[in-house]
Amino acid sequence: MQLRRHVPPLQEWKLPAFGDLSGARRWGLALVGAIVIGYLTAYLVLFPAPILHGHDVVPRVLGLSLQEASAALRKAGLQVQDGGSESHPSAPQGSIIWQDPPAGVSAPAGLRVTLVSSDGPPKIPVPHVAGLDGPLAQQLIVAAGLTVAQVESVQAAAAPGVTMLTRPAATTLLAPGAPVTVVVSRGAPTIAVPGLLGLSQADARTRLEQEGLALGTVTRRRSGEATPGTVIAQRPAAGTLAAPGTVVDVVVARSP
Repeated sequence: MQLRRHVPPLQEWKLPAFGDLSGARRWGLALVGAIVIGYLTAYLVLFPAPILHGHDVVPRVLGLSLQEASAALRKAGLQVQDGGSESHPSAPQGSIIWQDPPAGVSAPAGLRVTLVSSDGPPKIPVPHVAGLDGPLAQQLIVAAGLTVAQVESVQAAAAPGVTMLTRPAATTLLAPGAPVTVVVSRGAPTIAVPGLLGLSQADARTRLEQEGLALGTVTRRRSGEATPGTVIAQRPAAGTLAAPGTVVDVVVARSP
């Protein structure tokens, strides 16, 4: 007597659901899947290697100079594409800060790798400080990341100590720590230069100091009309408005 086993059609075959498997089988399948995923991760991500014949791994060139990076890429059978430069807060100027494709990627021979080099730290604009008190202007320049190289003064209509301008001018882009000169007002020319003609050199000095001015260069010139030792010319002329501390040069007569 023969028994026939009923075999269902192929389209009716069904794999048992994961939940229908015994506990040991479920753990076994999970373990196999974890091993496969781990292997693929190590092979493709952690330790990539060329899969196809004629493919190379892109070397890591970050931190190298453009010349060094280009040499390393060409040695690997790849080509170089200059991607320009960008500012970077810490990378030295000229070093590579970005590459595409990244290091470790399998690439066909002759593939172009784009390199971007560092342009150094970001440039700092000179702040607007005109019209501010001199010390405050200097503080703002230092706070911006620049340095105050020197402070100069000029005659101006503004009150003494007020900042007139900077050199380089405001908004100029400079490297961090670059020097800036601050120019401040030493006040408007408000003192009228007194007339010194006919005074002795000593009296001329005294008169100038009384007005807040100073005696400058004294030149002696022969004169047959003026009394020797007296002032016969001055510069600036009498009546000229001058700032405090302005020096006045005089010419003193001497015997013919």
